[in-house]
Amino acid sequence: MQFDDRSSLHESFRNHVNPGKIDFFEAVGFDAVMGERGGSTFTDLYDDRRWFNCHCNGGVFNLGHRNPIVLEAVQESLRHVDIGNHHLVSPARAALAERLSATTNDALPGVVFGVSGGEAIDLAIKVARAATGRLGVVSALGGYHGHTGLALAAGDVQYREPFGPNPAGFAQVPFDDLEALGQQVNENTAAVLLETIPATLGMPLPAAGYFEGVRKICDDRGAKLILDEVQTGLGRTGRIWAYEDEEIVPDALVTGKGLSGGVYPITATLMTRELHELFVREPFIHISTFGGAEPGCAAGLAVLDIIESPGFLDRVDALGRRFEDAFAGAPFSLRRRGMFMGLVFADEGAGLMATKQLFDEGVFAVYANNDTRVLQFLPPLTISDEDADAIIAIVRGVFG
Repeated sequence: MQFDDRSSLHESFRNHVNPGKIDFFEAVGFDAVMGERGGSTFTDLYDDRRWFNCHCNGGVFNLGHRNPIVLEAVQESLRHVDIGNHHLVSPARAALAERLSATTNDALPGVVFGVSGGEAIDLAIKVARAATGRLGVVSALGGYHGHTGLALAAGDVQYREPFGPNPAGFAQVPFDDLEALGQQVNENTAAVLLETIPATLGMPLPAAGYFEGVRKICDDRGAKLILDEVQTGLGRTGRIWAYEDEEIVPDALVTGKGLSGGVYPITATLMTRELHELFVREPFIHISTFGGAEPGCAAGLAVLDIIESPGFLDRVDALGRRFEDAFAGAPFSLRRRGMFMGLVFADEGAGLMATKQLFDEGVFAVYANNDTRVLQFLPPLTISDEDADAIIAIVRGVFG
């Protein structure tokens, strides 16, 4: 490691990576530098502090840090392959695509890989536009879909406003409001793009029947339904996909973060045969140099092996109930589906304050940027009962 102390690292990071981030962290006393990490915890590089990771980078570390099964799969892959070439047929990409399709009962058999959630969202919007011949995209106010072009245009205004006017065709309505959605979707709408549970908006749980209503609006008006499950997917809600809680199937589904196993970046856009038809007509119309890199496919296959193993999803539900029971009577309410959780406080900004309070006591969690009353709370799905109880004890010790 080339930096002997925290101050020299901060100086280099300030000068060459992100000066505003260092200014913010120093102002609020948030000085963690990730050092050794494993399972549900990570340590500081320069001292003996340790934190339980209850942020998990939005689900990247769903299976904990350095999950041994995922590490072994990637290490074994690297003994034989490298990234590969996106122009050529790849057994690794075919195998992972087939497994992902099977998680939807082959309702979404077409799979295209990327390296970021924004890239995967961009593709989903592109294929919906190609299939419908329409331009419009309707998404939710306060949502977040990434920082690339079309994904940024569909996200919250604060992330795109500094970069000039939004491209044509994008509109937003409140989440969980079928009336507002119905008023906005029309004959010019190519797609409705929604997170199943919007994390950055504070994890509001949709009312029962909401997504059935969204599906009907899309069907009635010829629009495609794209679901962003970058954070909710791959077991986080106690199901492989959060949309399974309602009897619907989207036209496209985007996954990422957890698909990497926290080891190798990979995302995927799953789509119906109709949307995937674009690649029959135009097989080279969309490429991603690093999308579906073969070591990343090895990671994704290992992730699916773990979350599809007997009892895994039942364990996620049991852990979620453990937290819910333990937080009964706390001075916050709990939004929860499986282990997708948000602690909701009464006052604006309380989630930000809670971030620092818990950080100081050894729990790393991050507030919801578009609803600062809420602390996003995402422990690894693989934590032990002992670690869960230790996290609970810290939270109750801080907040009562």
